[in-house]
Amino acid sequence: MRFKFDEKLQSIFQEVLHRNPGEIEFHQAVREVLETLGPVLAKYPEFTDKKIIQRICEPERQIIFRVPWRDDNGEIQINRAFRVEFNSALGPYKGGLRFHPSVNLGIVKFLGFEQVFKNALTGLPIGGGKGGSDFDPKGKTDSEIESFCQSMMLELYRHLGEYTDVPAGDIGVGCRELGYLFGQYKRITNRYESGVLTGKGLGWGGSRARKEATGYGVVIFTQEMLRARGDSLEGKKVVVSGSGNVAIYAIEKAHELGANVIACSDSGGFIIDEAGIELPLVQQIKEVERRRISAYVELKKSSRYIEGSSVWSVPCDVALPCATQNELTGRDAKILVENGCLAVAEGANMPTTSEGIQIFQDADICFGPGKAANAGGVATSALEMQQNASRDSWSSEYTQKRLQEIMIDIHTSCYETAGEFGEEGNYVLGANVAGFIRVARAMTAMGVI
Repeated sequence: MRFKFDEKLQSIFQEVLHRNPGEIEFHQAVREVLETLGPVLAKYPEFTDKKIIQRICEPERQIIFRVPWRDDNGEIQINRAFRVEFNSALGPYKGGLRFHPSVNLGIVKFLGFEQVFKNALTGLPIGGGKGGSDFDPKGKTDSEIESFCQSMMLELYRHLGEYTDVPAGDIGVGCRELGYLFGQYKRITNRYESGVLTGKGLGWGGSRARKEATGYGVVIFTQEMLRARGDSLEGKKVVVSGSGNVAIYAIEKAHELGANVIACSDSGGFIIDEAGIELPLVQQIKEVERRRISAYVELKKSSRYIEGSSVWSVPCDVALPCATQNELTGRDAKILVENGCLAVAEGANMPTTSEGIQIFQDADICFGPGKAANAGGVATSALEMQQNASRDSWSSEYTQKRLQEIMIDIHTSCYETAGEFGEEGNYVLGANVAGFIRVARAMTAMGVI
């Protein structure tokens, strides 16, 4: 692991390790930001004097609570839930809720920390936060999910508000779960405060294009990275990890821009379809039937399913990791480089390990970090908040136009910032520094709070 810390940043990172023992994902996220900030401290010494980095690494609030609920057999179940309200210098806390057995405080803190910079890059007035629970919606009935969501909101509601903290969905939390959560919030507060949650259904305050936004955004960002090198997605072979919401709409947008997506995956394995993944089949299997991606080969006989292997072994021009954190390892990165991959953009949060990132950068591959490349989802959530505040509803075409403008602006900001600090084409540094400076300036203006 190659550290670039100067002495001050190394000291700060050691303090983070000391104060947050055992939170491996959080340590990784902090390290990957801090190792790019040396030039910023040299240019803006006031950030050191005001201890902006130390303050930005410490969440403003960390909320942990139990969620008791009854299953369909009448048995009491108990889960743990979290909401980490990380930084509100730019606006109300904004970030999703994740329901998955792997959720713990360290993971929620890593996600919240990333969210601070991601939200800053959008240029919209939103701070950073994240939440979730170790509740697993897989295999649960609708009534069990409703019971859990209603119980969770009995505590969560007191921390939320359209000017305070605005959650959205994430892994395991879609329109169904958000509906149960919002209904309970409305019941408890006696307020139809639609701006308190985003990702809602279109019939009750949701935004058009929100479902597609993260997947679309990562492909738009990829197109911009290639365009900066005089290239495009036209005719490129693309591999996508995952087959959930982000992956599905990344596939759709990639096809729209002339690429050929030949593989996608789930936790069991991956499918290869050299003729191009047929998206309606994937949507039928994953969104309607809720089956494993292996079912694709039953419907498309010319395709292949590979069980238990990494999708990154498939030769491609563009790789889009859209599943979960640390799914693309150093070994995977070496394989992608050897197979001639030109660009990698993260649709998930921190899906590439530090070793993998370094390998891509050493090979001069376009690498778009998640805090920039997958910011389309939260950007469109902020647009949903705007619509809710004005009691308005925008067309899908207008929302997609705004999404495209925001993603192009994010790319421009990252690209120009990297160049300003002598690292042209380094989108990791560009994203970290551009996001950090915006938050740091707001924190400086507001004093020690």
